[in-house]
Amino acid sequence: MDDHRTQDLVNELVHRLLSAAESGGAGGGGRDASGALRFAHRLLSSRLAPAVLPDEHALAESIKRRLAASGRPDGALAFADLHSKLSARSRPASLWPLLYLLDSLSSHRRAAAAASCLPNLPTAAPPRASSAAAGAGGRPGSRVHGALPGGVVLVSKDPDNIREIALREYTELVLDDTEVSEAALVRDVLYACQGIDGRYVRYDKAGDAYGLPDGVRVPRSTRTLVRKLCELGWLFRKVRAFISDNISRSPSDAATEVGTVAQACCSALQEELSDYYKLLAVLESYSLNPIPTPGSDSGVSSNYLSLRRLSVWLAEPAVRMRLMAVLVDGCRGLRGGAMAGSIHGYAQHGDPMFQEFMGRLLRRVCSPLFEMVRSWVLEGELEDVFAEFFIVGQPVKAESLWREGYLIQSDMLPAFISPVLAQRILRTGKSINFLRVCCDDNGWADAAAEAAAHVGTTTTRGGLGYGKIDALEALVVEAAKRIDRHLMDVIHKRYRFKDHCLAIKRYLLLGQGDFVQYLMDIVGPELSEPANRISSFHLAGLLETAIRASNAQYDDHDILDRIRVKMMDHGDGDRGWDVFSLEYDARVPLDTVFTASVMKMYLKVFNFLWKLKRVDHSLTGVWKTMKPNCIVSSPFYKEGTNIRAQFVSVLRKCEVLFNEMNHFVTNFQYYIMFEVLEVSWARFSDEMDAAKDLDDLLMAHDKYLSSILEKSLLGERSQGILRNLFALFDIILQFRSHADRWFERIFELQLRGKGKSKSKSKETGSWVDGGRKAMIQLAGELFRKMFEDLESITKDYTASLDAFISQLPMQQHVDLKFLLFRLDFTEYYSHASSNK
Repeated sequence: MDDHRTQDLVNELVHRLLSAAESGGAGGGGRDASGALRFAHRLLSSRLAPAVLPDEHALAESIKRRLAASGRPDGALAFADLHSKLSARSRPASLWPLLYLLDSLSSHRRAAAAASCLPNLPTAAPPRASSAAAGAGGRPGSRVHGALPGGVVLVSKDPDNIREIALREYTELVLDDTEVSEAALVRDVLYACQGIDGRYVRYDKAGDAYGLPDGVRVPRSTRTLVRKLCELGWLFRKVRAFISDNISRSPSDAATEVGTVAQACCSALQEELSDYYKLLAVLESYSLNPIPTPGSDSGVSSNYLSLRRLSVWLAEPAVRMRLMAVLVDGCRGLRGGAMAGSIHGYAQHGDPMFQEFMGRLLRRVCSPLFEMVRSWVLEGELEDVFAEFFIVGQPVKAESLWREGYLIQSDMLPAFISPVLAQRILRTGKSINFLRVCCDDNGWADAAAEAAAHVGTTTTRGGLGYGKIDALEALVVEAAKRIDRHLMDVIHKRYRFKDHCLAIKRYLLLGQGDFVQYLMDIVGPELSEPANRISSFHLAGLLETAIRASNAQYDDHDILDRIRVKMMDHGDGDRGWDVFSLEYDARVPLDTVFTASVMKMYLKVFNFLWKLKRVDHSLTGVWKTMKPNCIVSSPFYKEGTNIRAQFVSVLRKCEVLFNEMNHFVTNFQYYIMFEVLEVSWARFSDEMDAAKDLDDLLMAHDKYLSSILEKSLLGERSQGILRNLFALFDIILQFRSHADRWFERIFELQLRGKGKSKSKSKETGSWVDGGRKAMIQLAGELFRKMFEDLESITKDYTASLDAFISQLPMQQHVDLKFLLFRLDFTEYYSHASSNK
């Protein structure tokens, strides 16, 4: 259907309706047909949509039932016939809009007829109908000529005047049921929002809430609304109480209890409450305007304040106050960084209003904390009077300043500062204090100034703050890099750290071979005496002699002056070998690395190496006694077959045992001196040169010392195999003691046989007194006793060596496998153990 056809049909419909109205005597003969037509076109072209679902079949059935119920069955049948014909011709289009229009017009006509029959109701059109008519081209308040009563209210089923009467009656019923005016309730709610009791709304301590007493007669809905609005006052009381507890007291008490971060938090909350007070002042001015009622004068101000309007005004402040109350509950009992971290946890929210509010609050709260960080990183000053900072200092000696002087309190570390950044902050300030206190150096100030100039204006007081973590990290990284570099220069150049480490390796770890050998030779006789008879002053003189007799004399005098003799605690029966040791005097600031515990570990390694050197020195002494030219020149070697065979057999067994012991000691000593000490030193030297800060240097040194202890079988997990090793050392020393006694007896028999004995006493059975037969008898007994002792020593040595070798594969360190290969490269001991 084209537009012209549609327009013609609308014109025809309007004219028929106007004609029917005139013939019915409705008084519409003077209506303007053109105005009614324009109104119809405007109504049909509008976007007004009915509040029902478009169901053509249901609407048609409703119309038929209405016609039948009104006593017009013929009309119902005629409508059904017309509907079926139109539906067949208009498919697939729907007839629902047309049916809905006709049904609405019919309903409006019936409503207008019913309204005209009511004698007491006003007949004037409502304002909206008048304005609609005015928009259609008429005067305000006039009807459209030829239009139906009500005008645009065709979409409504009830006239406005009926609704107005019903609303007025409802208002009267509500007022009859209320003994308190709404204006009074609004005023009391505003008082409650300020934490003040009103005339009707009061704070109930038992229920911990504001509300109306039960004796006040108000509707239930009003009571519920008042209680809901007064929640803001309850939240306000909580926030105000927190602020009062932390501010409204003497300055000394407040600082002692909460500190600067909590004070900043209270100040930020107070500033937020000042905006809240301004809002309440505006609302109180609005509450002075009267609240209009239905039918009241239209001149009443629109800026009145009802309970429902108040709920809209207080919706956003209630959200902020609720958030502040949650923060107050979460911060109670916290201080410093812990409080800032707790508040930061609530800032992780997707609501932009939450983020903006929390960001503004956190910038105020974290300001003291960031100022502490700036002062610590650039000046090394710990300005933390109230224990709020996540770095805490404690009084310690200078040697413990770096390791124990400053620590991180994890419970005071806020979440927006990562643990890695916190460690860097700690190390930067610690480096400044180490340079200032231990190194007596002020060069850190220039390094800090350069770092501040490189970063920019963020280093000024107040330049750092919440939300500027990147700027904080940039400042910390730059300051740490420059200050640590200066510290490393001071340690290496001014205090010659590497030279002292090398001196400890050469003298405490026995790396200076000629010095160790000469010291062993001159202190050996002295150390064989009981420990309580040895003078440490005499040993110090021998140490000085050994230094001057070796290449150690060319070392720096400052280093040589630090080497000292130390006599350990001794008990009954201890020899000088058991208590003798050397120590190195590491002074400030080197004692930060060479602490008392570290020097104890060096002492442990020295005692082990000293015992190993003693064992090697003892075997050298055995070899000097048993060397071939001494044996061949012996008279027993030239005697008859029997005594010579015994002599050669004993010497052969003694040499075999010596070779086994020498093989073990030589390879083990090679492993310790090269595979352990030299390799560990090479790695430590590389890590020492690559260290960027003192923590790296300490870590490298600890790793170096731990590697020596573990690979030398001195660790906690190697105690079992270490006992077997010391048992082997004791057996070798026992062999040296027996060998000295045996060959001393042999040489004594040789001297007596030649008449050169220094003893003036005449012993029965001597070679001189008893002749050759007595000499052969004494020599035979000596060789037999030597053979028995050698058998016993060999048995003990073999058992201990087998136990030691069997435990080597079970050790954790891989380098011990090379020791096993060197000791048993022919698999002799492995096969011997498997055959047992």
